[in-house]
Amino acid sequence: MLFRSPYRPQYHFSPKTGWMNDPNGMVYYAGQYHVFYQHHPASTVWGPMHWGHAVSKDLIRWEHKPIAIYPDSLGMIFSGSAVLDKMNSSGLGTVNNPPLVAMFTYHNMPGEQSGRNDYQTQGIAFSLDSGSTWTKYSGNPVIRNPGIRDFRDPKLSWWAEGSAWIVTLAVKDHIEFYGSNDLINWTKLSEFGQNIGNHGGVWECPDLFKIKDNEGVEQWVLLVSINPGAPKGGSGTQYFIGDFKSGSFIAHDTITRWIDQGADNYAGVTWSNIPESDGRRIFIGWMSNWNYANVAPTDPWRSALTLPRELSLLKNNDEWLLKSKPVNELETIIGTRSLFTG
Repeated sequence: MLFRSPYRPQYHFSPKTGWMNDPNGMVYYAGQYHVFYQHHPASTVWGPMHWGHAVSKDLIRWEHKPIAIYPDSLGMIFSGSAVLDKMNSSGLGTVNNPPLVAMFTYHNMPGEQSGRNDYQTQGIAFSLDSGSTWTKYSGNPVIRNPGIRDFRDPKLSWWAEGSAWIVTLAVKDHIEFYGSNDLINWTKLSEFGQNIGNHGGVWECPDLFKIKDNEGVEQWVLLVSINPGAPKGGSGTQYFIGDFKSGSFIAHDTITRWIDQGADNYAGVTWSNIPESDGRRIFIGWMSNWNYANVAPTDPWRSALTLPRELSLLKNNDEWLLKSKPVNELETIIGTRSLFTG
């Protein structure tokens, strides 16, 4: 009765066993929503990070898959993202079988413990079988560390206006943007945020995307998680609305806004490759807080993800506000007691 264990949520995704934190690599492909996540399979407390993996056809019922990406000699596998390389710009697949490409942070624990500053670098892996198995790129890391202790959480996106891939990277107390034509060779483009927003803690797990406001005008949204410093203490996620031009993000104002005011939504990012016929921007976060995540009284699993949310943008006078609501798919299970039978 694995999913009947005490405190196990029945409508929020949780790992079968072991520790989970940040959702990673969310990508929609071939009729399935993929979610990867920070995972320590051998314990219910944080430890050597892997990428766990699950898939769903409806964002509600999840099928647990084998671990997708394991640590190696370059380090643990910290947070990151995944995209469909439709045109095979990376050359890691073919035009007829384009690769899914994931970018993640390598965290070299011996390097950190020895006092080095460059222990976090960015690597990639690719899949040619719809995300079932992943192969690490032989030339990793693809973005080396210039000597900064917090240099992590790459979020990939396609920048149509610049005909380039963009990586949004959390770097200590700000965001850095890198650009590439092939997902392998990267050039730093710009920085944002050193004097804007909340700086009560380290910036982490960013996301960058375009979304239309209620007047039909496209705006750019930048999500930035921060720990500590959130409204309820510990972990939370702030956001900025602005433009992305010539490789730089320019915020419309300097107001600090939070994606919500609660204590249990952190490190959330959005799915890539949602079909244009759907058109939604779908978000999911880690339903916990670093103030107490390691001591939650659950076994043999720990942590869950939030319900998936549809994000939208409301313009009210000259101010933009990010709205969220549970995805419509949840209406199909209203009145049911559980999704699990064992």
